[in-house]
Amino acid sequence: MKVFMIGGTGLIGSVAAEELINRGHQVSCLSLPPLPSGSVLPKDMNVEFGNFMEMSDDELKQKMQGFDAFVFAAGIDERITGPAPIYDLFKKFNIDALERILKFAKEVGLKHAVVCGSYFTYFERVRPKDELYKWHPYIRSRVDQLNMSLSFADENFDVAVLELPYIFGTQPGRKPVWVFLVEMLLKMGKKTMYPKGGTTMLTVKQVGQAIAGALEKNKGGNAYPIGYYNMKWPEMLKIFHKYMGVPDRKIITLPTFLIKMSARKTLKEHIKANLEPGLHPVKFTSLQCSDQFIDKSLACDFLGVQDDDIEAAIAESVKLSMEIINKNLEVIDMKGE
Repeated sequence: MKVFMIGGTGLIGSVAAEELINRGHQVSCLSLPPLPSGSVLPKDMNVEFGNFMEMSDDELKQKMQGFDAFVFAAGIDERITGPAPIYDLFKKFNIDALERILKFAKEVGLKHAVVCGSYFTYFERVRPKDELYKWHPYIRSRVDQLNMSLSFADENFDVAVLELPYIFGTQPGRKPVWVFLVEMLLKMGKKTMYPKGGTTMLTVKQVGQAIAGALEKNKGGNAYPIGYYNMKWPEMLKIFHKYMGVPDRKIITLPTFLIKMSARKTLKEHIKANLEPGLHPVKFTSLQCSDQFIDKSLACDFLGVQDDDIEAAIAESVKLSMEIINKNLEVIDMKGE
């Protein structure tokens, strides 16, 4: 297949492009400049820099001519805060921009599309009592993105939305999303205090396999909950501690009511600053303090995701985060890639 990708120079996109090229596909990407310093992209990937959101309809359709498939590995994530309603910002970058591309993809004759979404949409389906769609603008935007994307699917156009969880791995010159957690752990001192619960995760290499598998195997419109390794928070934090150089640090699991107290303080700070977060701090504790697990049999097995070294991927993420913090390195942020 000839694959057109938005976000191909980012962490996820570049690894997915390499996986696709290794399987014999051709990949071209349209990405925002600049390239991260020291990054290595697949040598056979065609890269063009530009902002697709600023292109005319005719210009964007022209760039998509001659391709068989499309991958959307861009957008903004839940760490964004801004003036209310913050949903409008998520809609602009994660929904409206993608809807325009999917429309043109069908018009010019592409047959397959893969969208990199969020595992929050899976939990919104399986945990209706948490009312995630109601309370969290970011999760609402991802659910709306998923439904919009699948609405394009028909017998001539396959659409897969990958509901992606915690992803570990690094790209030289690009700031890992995990810098915030490493900084938080460093500030805690001799003891790490964290909620109960845990999360599902996978390596960026596995994400590339999931994207390639979805392009090759998906028929019709489907959402795929992606999870491979399920870890309780202490298990994950022990790996963080090991590569932060504090392997013996004690981990204290905090009761949920204390997490909610802290969340209420955060919410008051947001209100005072006239900012709205993508995730409601207090309401999010119901998910944060639970096991956000996804079994690999739900999608990874079908898509051909293979076992990988998750500890090595976490180690890479933590060590690069420490290097950025300690050396104050100039790197490109992962947001908006």
